[in-house]
Amino acid sequence: MRGSASRLGGMGPFPVAAVVKVLAVLAALWLLLVVLAWAFQSRLIYLPDTSAPAPPGTPGLEEVGYRTGDGLELSGWFLPARGEPVTTVVVANGNAGNRANRLPLAEGLAERGHSVLLTDYRGYGGNPGSPGEEGLIADLTAAVDYAASRPDTDPDRIVLLGESVGSGVAAAVAARQPPAALVLRSPFPELADVARTHYRFLPVGLLLRDRFETGARLARYDGPLLVVAGDDDSIVPTGLSREVAENHDGRYAEIAGAGHNDAALLSGREFLDAVDTFLREAV
Repeated sequence: MRGSASRLGGMGPFPVAAVVKVLAVLAALWLLLVVLAWAFQSRLIYLPDTSAPAPPGTPGLEEVGYRTGDGLELSGWFLPARGEPVTTVVVANGNAGNRANRLPLAEGLAERGHSVLLTDYRGYGGNPGSPGEEGLIADLTAAVDYAASRPDTDPDRIVLLGESVGSGVAAAVAARQPPAALVLRSPFPELADVARTHYRFLPVGLLLRDRFETGARLARYDGPLLVVAGDDDSIVPTGLSREVAENHDGRYAEIAGAGHNDAALLSGREFLDAVDTFLREAV
């Protein structure tokens, strides 16, 4: 026993100072990550394709322009329905790409009898400005006003379709200017819920400037609501989208095997048919 005690005693005092130094370094690194996340969060949220897409050869497609409340001139595409339009769908894009990526959505809805206004936010698709939550809301508001002004559009049959981050934009506009119906694809109660699933080590609730509080906005909208999600979404967890539908008395459709950026959630037959059926019933 004395020999054993001697060997233990030979290890010397517990290196408290070294542990404190390691913890200090880790704390400094974490703080650096927090600062970087706060400073560059816009680059994490918004992933625009800034190029101006050339109008495709889709029959009937019209390149349009409209002005926002803060003076920006934005461009979009309008595709009329085949036949008498059931509704006019104004699309609020997600955080990446531009309107050219949504052309299959517009074509699929037009084939089913819905006119479609494909929009681009400020900083996207050749439009001036830089994206931010209030700016995106202003952009979609201007797009809705433009759609309502068209002679081939019934203002009482304008609906909003928001995808991902665009669901937060669409919900904000719907709270202010209720559309005939609202479709949200891969929505979330608020952006912080999504951020927490990907950045568990950061205090995202304190860091986020653009919050996209979809749930709070929907509390001020009492019209028809359809929520569509994929059951294999690794970006916006499916449970968050289901929560939006359950909390706001919305119809819910879940597409098996579909991930966040899969074509099935953009222009797949099941998705388009669900939207078409819902809109015809809603209006």
